[in-house]
Amino acid sequence: MAFDGITVAALTHELSDQLTGGRIAKIAQPEADELLLTIKTPQGARRLCISASASLPLIYLTEENKPSPMTAPGFCMLLRKHIGNGRIVGISQPGLERIIQFTIEHLNELGDLCRKQLIVEIMGKHSNIIFCNGEGMILDSIKHVSAQISSVREVLPGRTYFIPDTMTKHNPLKTDEETFASALREKPSSLGKALYTSFTGISPVAAEGICALAGIESERTAGDLSDDQLLHLYRQFDYYMEQVHDGRFQPVIYYNGNTPKEFSALPLPQYPSDTAREFSSISQLLFEYYQTRSTQTRIRQKSADLRHVVQTSLERNRKKYDLQTRQLNDTKGRDRYKVYGELIHTYGYNLAPGSKELTALNYYTNEEITIPLDPTMTPAENAQKYFHKYNKQKRTFEALSELIQETSDDIHYLESISNALDIALTEADLAQIKEELIQTGYVRRKFTKKKEKLISKPLHYISSDGYHMYVGKNNLQNEELTFSFANGNDWWFHAKGIPGSHVIVKTNGDELPDSTFEEAGRLAAYYSKNRGSDKVEIDYIEKKHVKKPNGSKPGFVVYYTNYSLMIDSDISNIKSVQD
Repeated sequence: MAFDGITVAALTHELSDQLTGGRIAKIAQPEADELLLTIKTPQGARRLCISASASLPLIYLTEENKPSPMTAPGFCMLLRKHIGNGRIVGISQPGLERIIQFTIEHLNELGDLCRKQLIVEIMGKHSNIIFCNGEGMILDSIKHVSAQISSVREVLPGRTYFIPDTMTKHNPLKTDEETFASALREKPSSLGKALYTSFTGISPVAAEGICALAGIESERTAGDLSDDQLLHLYRQFDYYMEQVHDGRFQPVIYYNGNTPKEFSALPLPQYPSDTAREFSSISQLLFEYYQTRSTQTRIRQKSADLRHVVQTSLERNRKKYDLQTRQLNDTKGRDRYKVYGELIHTYGYNLAPGSKELTALNYYTNEEITIPLDPTMTPAENAQKYFHKYNKQKRTFEALSELIQETSDDIHYLESISNALDIALTEADLAQIKEELIQTGYVRRKFTKKKEKLISKPLHYISSDGYHMYVGKNNLQNEELTFSFANGNDWWFHAKGIPGSHVIVKTNGDELPDSTFEEAGRLAAYYSKNRGSDKVEIDYIEKKHVKKPNGSKPGFVVYYTNYSLMIDSDISNIKSVQD
């Protein structure tokens, strides 16, 4: 979800209500591109976090504090000098731009009342925090943008601040019916794209929501619509913008299972209402959404080294498998060399010296066959040559068959590690995966005095019928769940033939209802390589029939009789338990 102008409007409305009139008590810069302001208001002290991170720009009220560096950066020192103890007299948003402007009053060194502006631009990789004087001249910014970086606008001390050109987009808060119709009809693209490319501050998701409100497919073009349909779309658009203008926001996050999928300052009718969670504050929503996303991003970054190890080993083993398979295919005709040798022994006694071939009846197929001969060899030597070739290819076939199975097992194991990295939620999960890779020899152990403590636990769900279901997040957890935690009559689930988690359903000696089987199957599908598929084949069996071969890698099991079901991987309605 883009941090669009509508979200910024909700933030501006909330910040204006809570911070206008407040005094800036503390200014900190915990990160190179982040500010943390403590503002004293009549309702108490509030903390405002402002981040201009290229990967995760945002602004929200928070109760969390962050440690600051021992020496404050220059931008932080400048703000402390000018607006420390300053009073916020206004918070505004120009149009529906992704910009929030803080107007701050303070006393200068001579005791005169002055005004400054702190401008926050939430624009993806171009996000910035810019400090200006009352006349709009830039005093400094948290990121300096020179002409070498951007030919559109320099952001440097001494330059005049201006809002970047938004490609002549219309202000949706001041759009009438005629302008709306004209803007859409000028665009040959779909309605959804025409909306977000014609009007400032509207994201693709919000554009799709406006179309859904009107009951019109966003893939259609304005040329496909009648005048009445276009008028109906405008009225829904105008109603949507009226809510923004009046500050009637309803912050909501839509989830896919436990993962936040989208957020919005206003409800999005294209998403099921039963996956929505409403918030009373846009700041709470942003903290919840981005904390989860930030955790996922951090885990993704911290797992980069492990992913590199796994991916490199996977590529090496896949190349090895292809080479071994080609070599194995070369031994497919080995049996004919044995037949050649036997037929030469049988019929070669009457061959003339120097013969280049032998034509004889193949008593295995009752067909005539022609066998090439080396004219410099005797029939016995020719037969011996073919027997030697047969035996060599037979040994090669036997050795390669075993090696190919080992390589195939390695590939399957590494794919299971890759799947475990995809579903890792915490640093403890990554530590456990790393420990597994150390145990299996893919990563060398570093000897340190401090030993890592592994506190990662399996995922825990409860079925609609009240049965507890557990999901392993990696092979060590899978093995622990299956062979230590589960009882013989508990049920075991796994996606058929692909990497995935072991799912255990505790039966407590009961016969499970069909709905619990289906929900456990969905968990096995969701936590497998085929997550997102509409149909995933799941094997399930009582745990007592699941065995672990001696010497096999963690998480590897065998079973010979099982049930199967086809199920989707939607777990949005399955209740998760936080242990």
